[in-house]
Amino acid sequence: MQDSFNLFLAGMAVLALIVFVALYRVKAGYGMFFDPKWGPAVPNRIGWVLMESPVFIAMCVLWWYSERRTEVVPLCFFALFQLHYVQRSFIFPFLIKGKSKMPLGIVVMGVVFNLLNALMQGGWIFYVAPADRYPIQWLWSPQFVIGVVLFLVGMAINIHSDAIIRHLRKPGDTGHYIPKGGMFRYVSSANYFGEFLEWTGFAVLTWSWAGAVFAWWTFANLAPRADALYKRYQAMFGDEFSRLNRKRIIPFIY
Repeated sequence: MQDSFNLFLAGMAVLALIVFVALYRVKAGYGMFFDPKWGPAVPNRIGWVLMESPVFIAMCVLWWYSERRTEVVPLCFFALFQLHYVQRSFIFPFLIKGKSKMPLGIVVMGVVFNLLNALMQGGWIFYVAPADRYPIQWLWSPQFVIGVVLFLVGMAINIHSDAIIRHLRKPGDTGHYIPKGGMFRYVSSANYFGEFLEWTGFAVLTWSWAGAVFAWWTFANLAPRADALYKRYQAMFGDEFSRLNRKRIIPFIY
């Protein structure tokens, strides 16, 4: 099983590289870059629930059928992972304002990736990791402590940044504005930075290749989009945006 799982992780890492390169050439057609060529449109709220909830459900199934489901450290990993997806699947979508839509093609691709990611994370935590990999002492190891801090800080940045974006418009307004405040002082896509920090923290706290591949996937998916948004802001706002001297997704770096 270990060898097959490692091949699976390697394949996912290579696929992420392909996606990373491709997304610098082709913009994923949702949000500000909505494009009907990606398929029939569904309301954003429905799209987000359909796209994000499968990973929550799949992780629950993997946990329930595992012989490790009552072990403390795997339970902590599971709780943190699911904390993100409760917010992303069942809270975030219903905070969305307006009547924007999402192409069904984007939803389907999101579902496929999320199910594969459940196999990566749940597979490692509950089935593939050596039985003695995560003793109770792991909870006060440097990896776990630092990783949890990064995860929670990243989640807070992500949620706060999404709130800033939601409140850019007044009711009935369809204009575009430069987000300001919070981590938007340093990057133009602070919500993406928060999400990347979250999953970097998860990779650290599990100290696993499965977590590392997910962090790499997060960057591969979000960095090209952050670049596209950066260029859109430059085109729309010119010097007003350029003078802010922000990076795209990682403060002071990129």
